[in-house]
Amino acid sequence: MADNWVESTAADLRRWADERGETVDGQGVLILLGLAREEMGLAGPGELTPDGIRGLLLEVFPETVVASGDDVPTVLDALRKIVAYLRDTAAVPAPDADALAAEIDRAGPEFAEVVSAVDSEERAAAAEVISGLLEADGVSLDDQEAVDAWVRAFEALPEAERYARTEEYLRQAGELVVPPVRGVPLAEVAAAARGSRLTTAVLALADWTGERALTEHDTLTDADIEAAGAALGLDTPRRHGQMEDEGELERLWWAAVEANVITAEHGSASPGPESGGLRSDDDAAVLAAWLPLFEAVVVPGHDYADGLDALELVQNELTGVLIHLYEQEEPTEPEILAGALLGHVEEAYDLSDADAMTALVRDAFHLELATLEDWGIVERSGDGRALTPLGVWAVRELLLADGFTAPLIGELAGARASELIGGLTWYRPEAADEEIDGWLAAHDPKDAAADLLDVMRTGGPGARNLAAAVLHRIGPEAAGVVRAAQEHPLVSPYAAMWLNAVGDPSGRELAREEYLWVFVDTVSGMLETAEPDEAVEAALIDAPPEAEMKVMVDELWRTDHPGAADVLEALGAHHPDKATAKAARTAAYKARSARQSAHRGV
Repeated sequence: MADNWVESTAADLRRWADERGETVDGQGVLILLGLAREEMGLAGPGELTPDGIRGLLLEVFPETVVASGDDVPTVLDALRKIVAYLRDTAAVPAPDADALAAEIDRAGPEFAEVVSAVDSEERAAAAEVISGLLEADGVSLDDQEAVDAWVRAFEALPEAERYARTEEYLRQAGELVVPPVRGVPLAEVAAAARGSRLTTAVLALADWTGERALTEHDTLTDADIEAAGAALGLDTPRRHGQMEDEGELERLWWAAVEANVITAEHGSASPGPESGGLRSDDDAAVLAAWLPLFEAVVVPGHDYADGLDALELVQNELTGVLIHLYEQEEPTEPEILAGALLGHVEEAYDLSDADAMTALVRDAFHLELATLEDWGIVERSGDGRALTPLGVWAVRELLLADGFTAPLIGELAGARASELIGGLTWYRPEAADEEIDGWLAAHDPKDAAADLLDVMRTGGPGARNLAAAVLHRIGPEAAGVVRAAQEHPLVSPYAAMWLNAVGDPSGRELAREEYLWVFVDTVSGMLETAEPDEAVEAALIDAPPEAEMKVMVDELWRTDHPGAADVLEALGAHHPDKATAKAARTAAYKARSARQSAHRGV
């Protein structure tokens, strides 16, 4: 029966209201009672306390329920009706019910502010998602008529389909970002494309084919396949372990047709419009012709329903291998690549005789890796493999075409500080240093410092910390700008540290409370982009010894930084020293209690 107390209480409350000729929002009552049970663990409405009312309104409800400012009066009225019902039925003594009602009145204005703030954030996030969906569907945001038509069509979809599309967009938005790479001059890339064996083999096949009759499926006849293979030196099967590939010529044929290097239609073949592009002296023309050829061989799309042999299966997964190499700072050993590919294959495909197929897939992968090397897309580096400059360029072009964000180191040199700081989120340390150096070289030191200080005033902890780190790369010529920013509370401790570091007379050591605030701010920034355990590990690199750290943790809860409780919770869960971790958990509780007291105005 205890499990049904929400429904039974809501039903009794509706009858109670009817008897008094009052109206009550039944759905709102169910939501509030359900939150009390599911999120707060209450065994019945009689367990509500003033602190519980405050937590329900200011934390549980805003974090769980989507609501707007217009819903606030209805929610508060439903909660007041619950309390009045509890008082009238003696489920709660009258003095306790009065205390509950008083807490609703006290928390009401804050509840309205919290809901309004959350509603604004959710509206902004929803607008961003809708904009992303529009762009993904090719709808220009400047075409209001097209936007309105899209919105009407989207709203007409079943709720489940709207949810699925939104979820897929958010998943992709989080995943479609790759680390930055160094750009390569197009002349160098074009020269590599001209010299690629993929290019020479396809052009040789196109020249050999010339004007030729084809089968009813617009393919070379068996006799022509044999003759072309012998003429072009493609009739010797490639072999690795148990795997032998006899289909290189057919693969090149389909790639040439797909890339319009050969036109194959109506039973006859002829040179395609892009055969001239591959032979062009113009670098842009060569690359425009070569990229579709590359895409055709690395994104073949063999149909799983037709049955795949091991080689076709590996070819279907080549893009994953290439993206893996694109994202790595260092060359990757072939066996590591093979292991990652096999893991994906075992998840994505239903393999019969898995042990035998696994061996064949591994051998097929090594054949494909050798082919990518032969084509100039992958190169050896020590015991590992890495993309060549041609491979980096080609993979990046495919990523961009698929909607990925794929930065180039140096492209932020002329950006504003806010754009630099936002872009550096995706950079590895070495690449970030190079990007920052380029940005500083392109900006006057005083202007750069002023721009960075603006980011520190308006951004969150992560942006503030990164901007402060960039600021420390600027010399004393910016001292006047930094001194003028000292009065801002979010900037003051960072400005003091910078001025002290450059030896400016106005520099000073931080007060203890400022030092603690900066520590919390730094870890809060790390928590924005890293898992709590990773953030704590990074924060402890420059932290004081354990005994001093424990003392510091005991003080952190008094820090007026809004992230203090979250930082202490992370330390409590992941600090390697048990005593310090325990102290952090206790301090986190104190921090949250202090924050609630501040909300109450006590």
